[in-house]
Amino acid sequence: MPAGECRAGHQADRDRGDDRDGSADCKGNIVMHLTALRALGENLPVGLKLVAEGSEEQGTGGLEAYVAQHPEQFLADALLVCDTGNAEVGTGTATITLRGLANLVVTVDTLKGEIHSGMFGGPAPDALAALIQMLSTLRDPVTGSTRVDGLVCDGTWQGEDYPEDRFRADAGVLDGVRLTGTGTVADRLWARPAVTVLGIDCPPVVGSAAAVPPTARARVSLRVPPGTDADAAREALTRHLTEAAPWGAKVTVEPEGTGSPFRAATDGPAYTALGTAVREVYGKPLAFLGQGGSIPLCNVLATTFPRAEIILMGVEEPRCLIHAPDESVDPTEIEHMAHVEALFLREFARTRS
Repeated sequence: MPAGECRAGHQADRDRGDDRDGSADCKGNIVMHLTALRALGENLPVGLKLVAEGSEEQGTGGLEAYVAQHPEQFLADALLVCDTGNAEVGTGTATITLRGLANLVVTVDTLKGEIHSGMFGGPAPDALAALIQMLSTLRDPVTGSTRVDGLVCDGTWQGEDYPEDRFRADAGVLDGVRLTGTGTVADRLWARPAVTVLGIDCPPVVGSAAAVPPTARARVSLRVPPGTDADAAREALTRHLTEAAPWGAKVTVEPEGTGSPFRAATDGPAYTALGTAVREVYGKPLAFLGQGGSIPLCNVLATTFPRAEIILMGVEEPRCLIHAPDESVDPTEIEHMAHVEALFLREFARTRS
């Protein structure tokens, strides 16, 4: 089959449903490193340190703590965090922003216990209906845009565009279903807050009784762009939901962890060298995009090494479907990004000398 359609997956990961270390995120990036180093041979043009983290997907924070405790082991002019990828196959890309994260669990109570809907339904306040009404206020009723009181939700993205048709295909949006929000897809993904209801606790359809629900709760996730403080965003989300509660319903909010957004500076010699390498391999300029995911390590590195340039790159383009059952890698991405990395190291050594 054509090289562009050949994709290497990891059947063992798929069989056991384990998404913590997939073929793209991040085995493919390790292969990229090894291929680049093999191409350069024994006479490396720069000093290198290779760090592989095995617990990142488990959220332990182990490497972040280790960096803070042993900064001398990570001191460098440029830090490559290879946990991202290109905008699409064939477009060399650096990720320059990461959205932060603010999660919470909101619980609504209206009754002391379940009561018969035939005898009491109507005037008896339904906790699930109250929760649904509260959650609905987080979206504009017409456009579906995220709407949280106290947060700026109209930012714009200045980097690589994300065409709507490509996004629909990448995300698997069903025919006839409209995208939510306004502005460009890139605006909505990388420059604005985005709310998602991750789960709801309520009576399931199967086995449900003719009873008015006395309590219901939901886990709500808020992604926040650079320029927005994650803790302040969580506080705004808490206020919004609490004030949106109807009928005097009792609201309890359990805050979960937050992650700060990240923005890389792109005006240094490392980015210049990367741009040269990308143009040579792909025949077009280096593209910039954002990511919806959070990588807390980047903020730790930026704080600990303020003079170092931080570059996020890798082989994880959208069709890899990271964390999905059929995660895979286009072999040409490993080939070309390894070539980019090898050329980058040579060019960066030249500029530093």
